[in-house]
Amino acid sequence: MGKTVDLNSDLGESFGTYTIGGDERIIPLVTSANLACGMHGGDPVVLDNAVRLCVEHGVAIGAHPGYPDLQGFGRRAMGLTASEADAYVRYQVAAVDGMARARGGRMTHVKLHGALYNRAGADYAFAKVICDGIRKIAPDAVFLALSGSAMARAGLDAGLRVASEVFADRGYEDDGSLVARNKPGAMTRDESEAVKRVTRMVRDGVVETVSGKTIAIAADSICVHGDGEKALAFVERIRAGLAEAGVALKNFVGG
Repeated sequence: MGKTVDLNSDLGESFGTYTIGGDERIIPLVTSANLACGMHGGDPVVLDNAVRLCVEHGVAIGAHPGYPDLQGFGRRAMGLTASEADAYVRYQVAAVDGMARARGGRMTHVKLHGALYNRAGADYAFAKVICDGIRKIAPDAVFLALSGSAMARAGLDAGLRVASEVFADRGYEDDGSLVARNKPGAMTRDESEAVKRVTRMVRDGVVETVSGKTIAIAADSICVHGDGEKALAFVERIRAGLAEAGVALKNFVGG
């Protein structure tokens, strides 16, 4: 059997009259969608529409909980305790789960967003509390976690099924963490370079860091940020590049 990989995107992030990303164009092209839950982006109407599109196109529905930070798009650090973060995550996961059921679908996975994702990726104890909370309300959900991170270990220790996530449009540090967005090399804006990087991560299990070092990486799912200005182009080119490399797209539930 040839290699397979999931292609996901963070979507459903528009709010009211403010449009972020292109859900209608991107959802049909990915295999999994991580949907904002109203804290860092999104609102009930946006979420409902995104869920509907996922159901129509057979795309796996995921909750994408973040810090309660609409103004900062969930990318600013916040001093929440682990128990507070757990409550916010469970609240958001429950919202997506309920919306999915109402549309005849189901929530298949959970992926943390922004600063919450970054903190959980480095802080095992913080991540473990959150993962234990997810396990209580969505025991069958896949936990989408940064490859090789503390939150991936926390998810496994909490009894969750964990999928290792890699990024098509982000730079990597030597320790496998993502380059901070305010540093050089944080973002990859060239589609051809993204395709080469993704193909190497999936087929060879390695990625080149910003320092030029090659490190091992596990790639169960590839993320393209839906709010990026070239998100659609990235998704289209990555799909084509993976097909050329003999890699098939397959989501967590076999779609």
